[in-house]
Amino acid sequence: MTTLLWVVLPYACLAVFAAGHVWRWRHDQFGWTTHTSQLLESRLLRLGSPLFHLGAFGVIGGHAMGLLIPESLTERLGVPEDAYHVVSVGGGTVTGLMLVAGLSLLIARRFVNGRVRRVTTTMDKVLYACLAAMVVLGMTATVGKNLLGGGYDYRETIAVWFRGIFYFHPHSELMTGAPLVYQLHALGGFLFLALWPFTRLVHVWSAPMAYLWRPYVVYRGRRRPAPAPQPAPAAVRDAGRDPVSSGH
Repeated sequence: MTTLLWVVLPYACLAVFAAGHVWRWRHDQFGWTTHTSQLLESRLLRLGSPLFHLGAFGVIGGHAMGLLIPESLTERLGVPEDAYHVVSVGGGTVTGLMLVAGLSLLIARRFVNGRVRRVTTTMDKVLYACLAAMVVLGMTATVGKNLLGGGYDYRETIAVWFRGIFYFHPHSELMTGAPLVYQLHALGGFLFLALWPFTRLVHVWSAPMAYLWRPYVVYRGRRRPAPAPQPAPAAVRDAGRDPVSSGH
């Protein structure tokens, strides 16, 4: 079971993530979009979308810093462990709360507004449910375990296991002793990657940075200058003249 959960499942999810994007691009390029519903309701979207995207970018950056940067590197750079802990927990809490607020507004908008609810697909509902579960688990780990609880040094266990996946040498035994909330969060993260290609999230590979400050992105084609009017042919000009009498 340990090998299945912490070795086989992550690689299977990464394979679905890669193959799913290829399949989606080849068979559903028209659906490679946000499917924005801004025209149906804009007030909650204008507030919730920037909060969600800013919080998401902060959370992703925090995860990348915590999981990809080894503890030995920060020690060589002279970063005290207490300072790293304060930045990690403080930044994670702030960006996590932004993510919670933004996601809550987006979910409320989907189910409170009738017009938006009617265009919400089953996959949208699955996506929002998975996002909510991931956020709850992440905030429980950050706030409940590290901020209010006794703390847990994930850099010596979960981070080492995570980096080992990409080195093709995952230390699955490191995950068996991790707290349950961290285990669920890690498994949920990989399952979420497997779901990603089949949702509207594929749009982030097209224009992700604009979502930092705009709730939606509108693509406009380049306007071509109107062609200059061409003079009418002589025959057409003559045909339009009034007949003139010869005087005979």
